[in-house]
Amino acid sequence: MVEDSEEDYTATLRAFAKSSIENPVFRCSDGDEVLDYLYRQNQFKDLVGSPYPVLILLDLNLPATDGKTVLSQIKQDELLKKIPVVILSTSRNQTDVNDCYLLGASSYIVKEADFDHFTQTIQAFKQFWLKTALLPGA
Repeated sequence: MVEDSEEDYTATLRAFAKSSIENPVFRCSDGDEVLDYLYRQNQFKDLVGSPYPVLILLDLNLPATDGKTVLSQIKQDELLKKIPVVILSTSRNQTDVNDCYLLGASSYIVKEADFDHFTQTIQAFKQFWLKTALLPGA
């Protein structure tokens, strides 16, 4: 999960718990950090040979390298492009939505301010991405 906001990260974990999502979540807090993680660079160089994530939840509004740039780099990389990238953003801007799909996003989910509604959204995410869809192997 790539999320810079501590509040949004905590709310997402709470919604995961309420939805009985028990999958491990690894957090990167900005675009540069997730690219270092995926390319096994800098503080993540010891992870060379480790499995890649089977799914990435990506915020758009990130410090340093923004979410659209991260998405573009992932989808241009032969090794990484098979990983589904689900955008999880507060933006409802149709240009953002269109841009993300053009760049290869697998889906686009709006982070709702109302926690109960957000939890319902996370339950739908769980049903599709974790119960129905077949994800690529690591």
